[in-house]
Amino acid sequence: MASRVRWIDFDCADPDKVANFWSEALGLRRDPDDKPDDDECAVLTGTDPIEGGLLFQRVPEGKVGKNRVHLDLQPTDRTRDEEIERLKGLGATEYEDHRKLDGTGWMTMADPEGNLFCVERSAAERGRRSS
Repeated sequence: MASRVRWIDFDCADPDKVANFWSEALGLRRDPDDKPDDDECAVLTGTDPIEGGLLFQRVPEGKVGKNRVHLDLQPTDRTRDEEIERLKGLGATEYEDHRKLDGTGWMTMADPEGNLFCVERSAAERGRRSS
C-alpha cells in the first residue's frame, strides 16, 4: 500500500492573496467555501475538495531562506517567455534567469510572498530543440 499526496502546503501571511495568484497561474479553481480572512485557503486540483490540491495556510513568521520544495511550471498554450510575462502580470517577480541563448533553460520566479518556482519551456518548444 502506498500514500498519495493530498495537499501541497504553503506557509504564508495572506492565504487568500497567494491562493488567488496560484489559482490564476495554474488555471485551477479556488475552494468555494474559502473566505478572504480564512487562515487556510485552497486551490483544488480535482472536482471535489476531498481530492486535495494546494493549501495556503497563515503563519505568523515571514519567509526566511530558500524553499526546500518548489513547483516547476510548463506552459500548455504559450511559450515559456510568454508565460513568464503572464505570471508577472499576476504579481510574480523574476528571481534568477537560467535561459540560454539557444532557447533552452528556465526562469526561477517568486510568487507574491516570495515562494520560488520555475517556468520551463513548453512541450512545443522542447520539440523544436534538443534538451
